[in-house]
Amino acid sequence: TGESRWQAVVAILCLSQLSSVTGQARYSVPEEQAEGSFVGNIAKDLGLDLARLKSGKARIITKGSRQYVDLDRDKGILVIKEQIDREELCGKTTPCSFSFELILENPIQLYRVTVEVIDINDNSPVFPKETVDLKISENAPSGTRFLLASADDLDVGINDIQKYSLKPTDNFKLEIKIQSGGGKIIEIVLQNQLDREKEETLTLVLLASDGGEPRRSGTVRIHITVLDVNDNAPVCEQSVYKAEVRENSPLSTLVTTVRATDADKGQYGEVTYSIVHVSRETEHIFKVNAETGEVRVAGDLDFEKSKSYQLNVQASDHGGFTDIVIIEVIDVNDNRPVITLTSFSNTIPEDSPSGTTVAIINVKDLDSGKNGKVDCRVNGNMPFTIQSSLKNYYTLVTNGVLDRERNPEYNITFSAVDEGSPPLSSNKTITLRISDVNDNAPIFEQNFYQATIMENNSPGLSVFSVRAHDLDSGHNARVSYLLIETELNGNPISTYVSVNAETGVIQAVRTFDYEQIKTQDGGSPPLSSNVTVKILIQDQNDNPPQVLYPVQTGGSVVGEMVPRSADVGYLVSKVVAVDVDSGQNAWLSYKLQKVPDRALFEVGLQNGEIRTIRQVTDKDPVNQKLTVIVEDNGQPSRSATVIVNVAVADSFSEVLSEFTDFKHDKEYNDNLTFYLVLALAVVSFLFITCLVVIISVKIYRWRQSRILYHSGLPVIPYYPPRYSDTLGTATLPHVYNYEVCRTTDSRKNDYKFGTASRQNVMMVDPTATGTLQRLQTEKCILDEPDSPLEVRHLSL
Repeated sequence: TGESRWQAVVAILCLSQLSSVTGQARYSVPEEQAEGSFVGNIAKDLGLDLARLKSGKARIITKGSRQYVDLDRDKGILVIKEQIDREELCGKTTPCSFSFELILENPIQLYRVTVEVIDINDNSPVFPKETVDLKISENAPSGTRFLLASADDLDVGINDIQKYSLKPTDNFKLEIKIQSGGGKIIEIVLQNQLDREKEETLTLVLLASDGGEPRRSGTVRIHITVLDVNDNAPVCEQSVYKAEVRENSPLSTLVTTVRATDADKGQYGEVTYSIVHVSRETEHIFKVNAETGEVRVAGDLDFEKSKSYQLNVQASDHGGFTDIVIIEVIDVNDNRPVITLTSFSNTIPEDSPSGTTVAIINVKDLDSGKNGKVDCRVNGNMPFTIQSSLKNYYTLVTNGVLDRERNPEYNITFSAVDEGSPPLSSNKTITLRISDVNDNAPIFEQNFYQATIMENNSPGLSVFSVRAHDLDSGHNARVSYLLIETELNGNPISTYVSVNAETGVIQAVRTFDYEQIKTQDGGSPPLSSNVTVKILIQDQNDNPPQVLYPVQTGGSVVGEMVPRSADVGYLVSKVVAVDVDSGQNAWLSYKLQKVPDRALFEVGLQNGEIRTIRQVTDKDPVNQKLTVIVEDNGQPSRSATVIVNVAVADSFSEVLSEFTDFKHDKEYNDNLTFYLVLALAVVSFLFITCLVVIISVKIYRWRQSRILYHSGLPVIPYYPPRYSDTLGTATLPHVYNYEVCRTTDSRKNDYKFGTASRQNVMMVDPTATGTLQRLQTEKCILDEPDSPLEVRHLSL
């Protein structure tokens, strides 16, 4: 059947030399198929899944402007996009096929697909003319041959012309000769001599039929006019003329000259030349001079369209004899290679390995032979090369290391040169951008940084800043700064300084003390580079001198004793002081600030030694209180004072009383006053607290008695000692209650039981019916008449 008969035949050839060329597929389809007709399952035949077709953005790339086949990516099949006319596509070329490329991206894969178009019998044989006029002399001998134009059938193979037939065959028969090139020469041969007097004209029908289904045919009518006697026919020098002409030959270029002679004279000896029985294309390309027989170029020759032409040149003396001229067109290198980018990745990363595909190039040269052989190469010294894949296809790949920092962009020019003489070439330039990868570490402007900061700085103070740059670009060039986690004096370095991640500014986190930390080292390693930062803490005069001797205590006084016999320069004492600062901030000087007699004592400016400057006399007071000030050399200077008590006496007993009185100074009096005030406050607080508690207890008891008196609750009976049941039931046991009544001061005195005084009070409860209440009151009278205690018992 029709469609099943033309089932697609697929052949896949795996190409292993390049990763960019994966395979080939071949299909066969009949011509004139409707749009949307199935061609083949390309996904199945190439081993591709539908997801790969979609993700790779599979598309068809054709050589020309027309696309006959389309790709259905959803189904993975090829379908007819435009109706195919084999005769328009290939003419008489057989087999007829066209090719296209199926390209996929990420990664780039290229497939060559060839579709062969099968001919169907859709054209009938057609003769150049519907009628042919022949003039034949009546005395033409039997066996004279007359050339006829063959019919043309655009179909090929079995659908082409298979046979010719002639009707009627009374005077003529049909003979067909097959040429070496496959062409057919159609001749009618005179069998019986003509007689103009009997038949002046004859009509023959030549039928050409093909072998297709259904069979098609074409006819031409041959009108023969019988001429009067012409004894000699023109005779050509050659039966077949062969000539060569370049395809780029200008118009009127002489191809060849046909020469014929006629033995007759007069009008029968005049020979004229004409081109007969040629196709419509050929009749516009060549022309023949009717008088000279010169065949010249009359149109544009194109070797790529037709490599040879056959002309039928007729030499006539009114008798109609014909010769054949065969002209072969010689190809010249008149076509430059045409470069087409089939696929191009305009950006690739700089770390792409050698052999990465950049572009797939199609180069086509319409010339043939050496003129059509093309060599493609990259111009200049660049890390790229061109490799050959399929015929007419080249792959541009990387051939070295790419470095965006040195060459962020390449203008790649490649040339296609053919082997013609002279060679023709074409150039094409593409711009390839190299995308950045993070392959460069940041670089600091200095290998080592050192800064100085004054101690006692405020937290957050900017010390200095570090700078680094990165040769990469974009996000890869963004530099962030951070500290390496090291320790200083057992503490993380981040507790001392911090670095701004964006600007590289190093700030102090805390206040620095030169005396605790002399220098500070840190690092700043953004990404993979680091730099050593040395911060020097500069001393500031923030510490006053500290007096080590004499020791100053709050409760005792250290004194020095000078004998009255001391000479001038006698060493009384030495003030020893230190300053934890350094440098000139630690240089100390000593001066006397307060002294009873400046003419008696002096202190060494540098060593702090207190010496006498004159002889001690009896008039000098025993107690000498010297105030020495110790100053450093800082700016501003800091100082400390120390009191040195000096006793001018020969023995310790002489000054004992003076020192004892001296101890009770104003500081002792101040402490005594403080403790007295504190004791008074505590006593006042306790008194007020006790008063509040007593008042609260009194109020609470008063409220309880009021509630008991006015409430209607049943009273819990209390049975006094030796109580007996008045109803005589004798069910209650005897209860003995012992009560001790004491006064608040009885703990200091002896006591005795006194006689109990009992008073019974009867009262009637008005709220209860017939309820008798008896209030029994007992008094305990103690031996202490001023301390009675009354106890009451309530019983029912």
